Amino acid sequence: MEELRSTAQAHLVPHYTKGAAWRDENLLLIDRGEGCYVYDTDGNKYLDGLSGLFCVNIGHGRPDITAAAAKQMDRLAFSPVWGMAHPSSIEASRMIGERAPGDLNEVFFVSSGSEAVESAIKFSRNYHLSQGNTEKYKVISRHWAYHGTTLGALAVTGIPKFRDPFLPNLWDGVRHVPHTLDHSVPAGTPASELPCVTAIEDMILAEGPETVAMVIAEPVQNGRGALVPPDGYWQELRRICDKYDVLLCADEVICSFGRFGHWFASERFDVVPDMITFAKGVTSAYQPLGGVIMRTSLVDKIYDSEMGAFMHGSTFGGHPVACAVAVANIGAMDNEGVLQNVLDNEGYVNEQLQGMLGAYDHVKDVRGTGYFYAIELCVDRENGVELSDTQRAALQGGELLRYVRDEKLLIRPDDRGATMLTISPPLISDKEVIDDIVGRIDRVLDRVGNFLQNNA
Repeated sequence: MEELRSTAQAHLVPHYTKGAAWRDENLLLIDRGEGCYVYDTDGNKYLDGLSGLFCVNIGHGRPDITAAAAKQMDRLAFSPVWGMAHPSSIEASRMIGERAPGDLNEVFFVSSGSEAVESAIKFSRNYHLSQGNTEKYKVISRHWAYHGTTLGALAVTGIPKFRDPFLPNLWDGVRHVPHTLDHSVPAGTPASELPCVTAIEDMILAEGPETVAMVIAEPVQNGRGALVPPDGYWQELRRICDKYDVLLCADEVICSFGRFGHWFASERFDVVPDMITFAKGVTSAYQPLGGVIMRTSLVDKIYDSEMGAFMHGSTFGGHPVACAVAVANIGAMDNEGVLQNVLDNEGYVNEQLQGMLGAYDHVKDVRGTGYFYAIELCVDRENGVELSDTQRAALQGGELLRYVRDEKLLIRPDDRGATMLTISPPLISDKEVIDDIVGRIDRVLDRVGNFLQNNA
C-alpha cells in the first residue's frame, strides 16, 4: 500500500487537510464499506461514527442502491433539466416534495450543499426582484454557522478560519447574528425575548427591512457543536420573517433525510420555512445531489411575473443517475423504517452520551438530538477551568485525532469555536453499534483526561 499512499500524496490534493497530515507516512486509505463500518487498504476495520461526512445515512455497501445507479446509466446516462425533464428527476422531485412540510413542493436540483445554499441566495433575490422589491438582497446568518465553501455560501458561513483567507473575495451583503448557545440566558425565558431572536429583528431594522431578502439557519447548527434551538425559536424566526417580508431558509444539508427521525428537521421543530436546502443524505452520498425545496406560491409568483423564470441553472443539476439513486435511497429508507429506527433509539443515544458528563470532569457539555451530537471538552467543568492555550493547541493540532484513530473510530475532532468531538452515526445504527461508538469514545475521553493531567 505504500505505492498507493505515495501516489495519493504526489497527485491528489485533499480537502481541509494540512500538508503535514497529508504527508504522514500513515495516511489513512479507506478501501471499502459495509453497514456502519469501513475498512482501510490494510484490512483494518473502522467504525464510521460520522456517516462519512454526515451523509451515508443508510449505511455502506448497499447493492440495491448501486444497482439503481447502474440501471439508470444503462438507460440514460445524462440529460439536462433545461426546458425538459426525465423520469428519474421527476420521480425524485415528487418523492422529496411530498415529504417536505407544508406547501414546499417545488424542487430545484444541484450537485452539492454549497450549490444548494448558493441557489437559495439567488432564489431569494430573484423572488423579491420579480415582485418589484429591487432593494432586497441582504442575507442574515449566524455566527459559527457553516453553509458551504463556494464564495456565496462562504459569505453566509460564519466560521472565521474558513472565511478570513477569502474576505477580499466575499460578497458584502451578509450580516451575522448570535447563534442559540448562550448559557447566560435564564431558564424559562420566552422565545421572543431570547437575545438570539431579538438580534435578528434588530439587525433587520438596523439594515432596513426593505433591503433584507433572507434569513438562513440550520435547524440544529453544526458549527460550534450540535446547537439544538430553544423551544419557540423557529416560530419566532417565522414570525419575524413574515412581519418584514423576508424569506426564511432552513439549511438542512445535514439535518434532513432522517438525521433527527424525520424527513426534514423543520417538521420536528414544527415550522414551514420558505425554502429548505438539502444534499448529503438525499442519496446517502452514493451519488452527489443537492437542491432547494421552495414553496409553490413563491415559484408561481416568479413564473407569473415579468421575469418569468428562476434565472439559475447548472449542467449536472437533476442528473439522471443521481436522481435515480435518490429515489432508491428514499424508497429503501421508507421500506426499512430507517427514520423510525432513529426515533426508537435516540433516547438511548442521548442517555449514553450524557453519561459522559458524570464520568468525566473534563467533559464540559454534551449537546445534540437524534443521531447528531457534540461533546465539548474543558479541564474541570465543576470549577469552570477551560483548556489552556497550550492544551487546546495540542488537542486540536493532532493529539485528539490520534486518540480517535487509535480506537479505529471515525468521528470528528472539531475546533470550530471550541475543542469538541462530533458524532453523527449512520441512521441504521442499532443499540449494538451505539454501544460500540460509546465504548470507543469512552476510551478516547479517558486518554484525554490522562493528557490533561500530564500537560497542565
